[in-house]
Amino acid sequence: MRQKVLTRLLLSRFAWLLLALLPQTVAAQTDSVAVMRRAPLAVGLYAQGSFIMAHTAALRHLVVSHPTGLELNFQRQTTGTQPWHGWHGYPKLGLTLTYYDFHNPVLGYAVAATPYMSKSLWRRPKHDLSFRLGAGLAYLTNPYNRLTNHKNNIASSAFNASIQLRFEYDYALTPHLGLVAGLGLNHYSNGATTKPNLGVNLPSVLLGLNYHQLRTPPQRNPNAPAPTDVGRTFYNLSTSLGFKQRSQSDQQKYLVNSITAAVGRRVSRKSALVAGAEGFYDRSLKATLEDTTRAGLRQPDVKKAGVFVGHEWLFGRMSVVSHLGVYVYEPYRSSTFYYERLGMKYHVTDLLFGAIDLKVHRGSADVIEFKIGAKL
Repeated sequence: MRQKVLTRLLLSRFAWLLLALLPQTVAAQTDSVAVMRRAPLAVGLYAQGSFIMAHTAALRHLVVSHPTGLELNFQRQTTGTQPWHGWHGYPKLGLTLTYYDFHNPVLGYAVAATPYMSKSLWRRPKHDLSFRLGAGLAYLTNPYNRLTNHKNNIASSAFNASIQLRFEYDYALTPHLGLVAGLGLNHYSNGATTKPNLGVNLPSVLLGLNYHQLRTPPQRNPNAPAPTDVGRTFYNLSTSLGFKQRSQSDQQKYLVNSITAAVGRRVSRKSALVAGAEGFYDRSLKATLEDTTRAGLRQPDVKKAGVFVGHEWLFGRMSVVSHLGVYVYEPYRSSTFYYERLGMKYHVTDLLFGAIDLKVHRGSADVIEFKIGAKL
C-alpha cells in the first residue's frame, strides 16, 4: 500500500514538472498551469550582424570586419505578482546568451550572458515594440597580450562587463510563434580594471523567432496602491572597493576605496532622488606621483572628496542608479572636475543593500565599485 502511495506521489510530481516545462496549448484546471500562466516563458533564437564602432582613433586599425552573432534568449512576462509589475507596465525579465565572431584573428570571439529587463513601448495582440536594457558578463577569447596580441587595445582581460541596449519588434505569426526584428548596441569592457581598455561597441541588427508559451497572459493588480515610503526621507551610508591598473606597462592592480553618506527621498512609486558627499582614495594616483615627482619635493594629497546628486529608478528591491558629482577637494588633479556613476543596487533586506557601480570621467571608465551599505 505504501509503495502504491509513493508511486502515485512520484508520478504526480513528475506530471507537474512536465506541465511546468512543456508548452501548453489547451487550458487545464491544474495548479501547475496556473503557475505557468502567472509567469509564461518565451524562448528565442536570433541571428545578429554588426560593425565595430570606432569611438576613438586608436581603434581604427581593428575596424576591418563585420562581426556576426547568434543569440539564445529566455524571457518571462511579469503578470502582477509584485506591485511594481503594474507600475512599470508589466516588463519582461530575461537572460540572453550571445556568441559573437569578430572575424578578426586579433579579436577572436566573444561569449556573453546578460540578464535584462524589457519594457513594452507599444503592445497589441499581434504586435509588441519594446526596449531592452541588460548588464552581465562577457568572455573574450583573445585579450591584449604585450607579447602575442599587442594590437588588441579593446580589452586586456578575458572577462568583461556586458551591456546591452535594444529596440525589439515581435510580430505574431501564430498564437505561439513570433517573428522578431531588432536594432541595438552590445558593449564589452572591463571598466579599467586592466589596461588597455578602450572597450568595444557593436551596433547590431537582428532577426529571429520567439516561441511564447502564452503571448498575452492575464495581468492583474494594475493599480496597486503606492508604497508607504513615498514622500519619506531616508539616509544611506556605504563603502566600496575596486581595483584598477594605471597603465599597460604597470601590471599591478591598485586598490580604490570610497565612503559615501547620502540623503534621499522617494518621490513616486518608481523614483527616488538622492544627494550626498563622498570621499575617494585611489592608490594608483600615489604610484603615479612617486614615478613623476622629483626627489625631495612634497607630493600633493591624492585623496578626493565630492558632492553629488542622483536618481534611483525603482523595481521592487532592485534599482538602477545614476549620479553626477563634482570634486570639491582634489589637490592632485588627475581627471575632469566632475564624475558620473551608473550602477545597479539591490536591497537584501530593508536595512542592507549591495551595489555594483561604474565610475566614469567624461565617458571614460575610472573604476568598477563593489559597494555595501545601509539604508536608515
